[in-house]
Amino acid sequence: MFAWRALKTFLTPTRDYTSLKTVTFGDESAVRSMLSASIISIVLIFVIWGSFTGSSLIPRFLHLPGPFTGEASFTYTVEDAAGNRDDAEVFVRVLPVGEDPAEQQIPEGEGTAKNDATDISVYRSGIVRWDRNDEVDRDAGARVVAINGQEFQFDAENRDADGNLIDTAPSFDLDFGRVAITDRGTINVVPDQGWQMQPLYLPAPEVVWSSFINIAKYGYQNVYLTVHLGFSLFRVVVGFLLGALVGIPLGYAMGLSNWFRGWFDPIVEFMRPVPPLALIPLVIIWFGIGEVGKIFLLFLAALWIMAIAARSGVSGVRITKVHAAYSLGASKWQILRHVIIPNSLPEIFTGARVAMGVCWGTVVAAELVAAEEGIGKMITTASKFQSTDIILLGVIIIGIVGFGIDMLMRMAERRLVPWKGKG
Repeated sequence: MFAWRALKTFLTPTRDYTSLKTVTFGDESAVRSMLSASIISIVLIFVIWGSFTGSSLIPRFLHLPGPFTGEASFTYTVEDAAGNRDDAEVFVRVLPVGEDPAEQQIPEGEGTAKNDATDISVYRSGIVRWDRNDEVDRDAGARVVAINGQEFQFDAENRDADGNLIDTAPSFDLDFGRVAITDRGTINVVPDQGWQMQPLYLPAPEVVWSSFINIAKYGYQNVYLTVHLGFSLFRVVVGFLLGALVGIPLGYAMGLSNWFRGWFDPIVEFMRPVPPLALIPLVIIWFGIGEVGKIFLLFLAALWIMAIAARSGVSGVRITKVHAAYSLGASKWQILRHVIIPNSLPEIFTGARVAMGVCWGTVVAAELVAAEEGIGKMITTASKFQSTDIILLGVIIIGIVGFGIDMLMRMAERRLVPWKGKG
């Protein structure tokens, strides 16, 4: 019953002020986010992520070609200093990550060249020193002259503009990968890595989820995940509120007074393009490495955005509304209270959403300043150990929490500024 009601609500067209508009193209207030498109977008991103990582959470036919794993072999031909040749075989075993190799049992082979075996971890390459068990070696002038019967030699294509030979390593594309002869005469085996990303670069979704469960239970670096998140939220909220408390009155003053506009406009416009990250050294010198410095950095990130948003809100008030209020006998305070502030609130809320996003993004840099807790601290610590799953987990948490904050601010805007887009 609950599922049916949810589906019925999802499919029932919404009938509100926006849905009743007859002209919607070009009207930003009539454009709403389509829930079905948002769901498809998220699912598509998840499928692409799983395809590039070979995730077990999506069907195998959606996986991109993965790296080669298993057993393969190729033949190499050795020529000694006297011109005598002999063939031997190299048995290659490509193992999944973390699998311990068992000893390979291979035939030794006959002749001066003996068979070789090598174990290579997936996404890696291996060097085969073919002469370590042969009767002839490189020190005696022996060298590999062919792979699987394909001989190689330097020709005109391997010469520079002066006609000198270029020491280019010959390579051969085989069914399982690529084999090349190094400048030292050894054989370099590079198994096919496919199209999927290495776990070091992009872990699968289930790996990130497993890390989330583990950190949620036991914490990271002796600090619980809720503590990391709580410290980051505290810094962002306090920094944003301080920036809004100072920036909004400053913006109103700049929008209503020529003197304030002339005095503060150069300062605001000068500081607005300066990224908060550039101020970290100064913040450390001024406030040290405690909480005050981090909050001050977030305060500066929000201050200029809120000041410009409030100034733009005041400047965008229709002069006809001000004249109408004057004609009705309103005082300056009443015009400010009933005309300017209500009509500037939409711009202020837009600036607040931008400022909160900037603060939430800056908190990672703020927590670089010798923080002991915080999502940014967790990410930077995990990067030192190349724990990509934890780094990606932190990024996802930042994105989800940032999206949640933005949704809450949108809800507050709809409730506090219901007249937006209706004037």
